[in-house]
Amino acid sequence: MTRLMSAGRDTLNYPDRGATARRPLPAGYHHLHHRAPLGHGRAVFEAAGTAVTTLALHRATGFTVRADHASVRPGSQVEVGIGLGPLRISAPCEVIWTAYAPGRAGFAYGTRDGHPESGEESFLVELAADGTVWFEVTAFSRPATWYTRLAGPVVPFLQLRYARLLTRTLRALAAGG
Repeated sequence: MTRLMSAGRDTLNYPDRGATARRPLPAGYHHLHHRAPLGHGRAVFEAAGTAVTTLALHRATGFTVRADHASVRPGSQVEVGIGLGPLRISAPCEVIWTAYAPGRAGFAYGTRDGHPESGEESFLVELAADGTVWFEVTAFSRPATWYTRLAGPVVPFLQLRYARLLTRTLRALAAGG
């Protein structure tokens, strides 16, 4: 697959690279934390982790997704889009960190120049000791364009709705549906 941008050029539009892997999240942003159970057992974890790290989850929500690698890895370029023609919104991102471990799978991407928001979002699947599989979306963001500034408090509401859509979609993907 072709690269979406040239390597080595840092075009992130925010300074707090990697902050979704730490707590507390940086001040000056809207914070989102959504955590929900997906199911139970290793098979659910494996299916959910694969769906997240191959971006199959994002594609299954109906958004268009372009990526320069089949599975996410630090430095991967990802572009998520919605809409058609002049009403199309593109959201260019770069994968900041990944988690590929026996009980954790996921990644975070940060916004690049041209994204309507400025910040970072992580998508993590975890297998708890009791066998419960959890999905967690963590984000910090603030408007980066005139139209997201104009939308004001609607944007955090839409971000939470998107996190819930991802959860429902991932639950179905992990269950084989």
